[in-house]
Amino acid sequence: MEYTKLGNTDITVSKLCVGCMSFGKAGTMHDWTLNEADSEKVIEHALSLGINFFDTANGYSAGTSEEYLGQAIRKLIKRENVVIASKVYFNEGRLSRAAILREIDGTLKRLGTEYLDLYIIHRFDYDIPIEETMEALDTLVKAGKVRAIGASAMYGYQFYNMQLAAKEHGWTQFTAMEKHYNLLYREDERELIPICRQMGVSLMPYSPLAAGHLARPTWESDSLRGKTDRVAKGKYDRMEEADMGIVKRVQELAKKHGCTMSQIAIAWQWAKGGASPIIGATKTKYLDDAAGTFAVKLTEEDIAYLEEAYVPHPVVGAIDHNPAQGVILLDEKK
Repeated sequence: MEYTKLGNTDITVSKLCVGCMSFGKAGTMHDWTLNEADSEKVIEHALSLGINFFDTANGYSAGTSEEYLGQAIRKLIKRENVVIASKVYFNEGRLSRAAILREIDGTLKRLGTEYLDLYIIHRFDYDIPIEETMEALDTLVKAGKVRAIGASAMYGYQFYNMQLAAKEHGWTQFTAMEKHYNLLYREDERELIPICRQMGVSLMPYSPLAAGHLARPTWESDSLRGKTDRVAKGKYDRMEEADMGIVKRVQELAKKHGCTMSQIAIAWQWAKGGASPIIGATKTKYLDDAAGTFAVKLTEEDIAYLEEAYVPHPVVGAIDHNPAQGVILLDEKK
């Protein structure tokens, strides 16, 4: 395993992060999530590979993702040897001061820990002043409940304005950006990613395999998730015709390098400056596959070949208004 620093902090994270949306009571958010015992097996295997970075959220499977992760961590490893990230936004009050102060306590209780390494705002809140949000997050850092803060899936100008507000008031600034980014979705290369690089913010791409589309030569999957994940279908199906050309190129390069398609997709993430791609694994073999990526080195020609077939996509991830209260699944295909 290889490691890197999170932004300008002293927090050391593995260059692979386990996405914990895969853990939780089935039916509370998705039908394909793992129960407590199976979640523990995946977490234990991740730790055996040297992965120390886990990303969950208060809204994942009605809080059971945090519970399963916390129980496994307490059983398997010392708290100080792992880096835990969680999120806030899909809750009552969203990013108001009162909501943030309330939700962090719920997250810490479910995880069974006294502090969080990284607290991420899950989306931009159109109703709450950014100063209120940033001051509240700073309060958590000063109280020792949170070591660092991050943001997720927003427009570049929104992220810049929040960072600027924190800087002007002497509050804690974001050190990580969790954004939708893969070979089939590169819209954040226009503004958000350059801003993050300018500010020394670590990039944590979610959906690096495009919900599995970059891991297999066919668009459809026979897996339970492939059949039931309406969010993934909403994110990607409308661009299937254009994107299959990229999928075929990933397959070609996998044959050239003697590796899997997933490894090509993840190697591309690192080549583009990603700190820790988030792998949402439901089976231990997927983590083994991801860990094997360190042996794959893409050339500049490889990268250009993967990228040249890309066409502009509708924005998926960042939102232009707050969804109705209680809505958690965005981009869902009806």
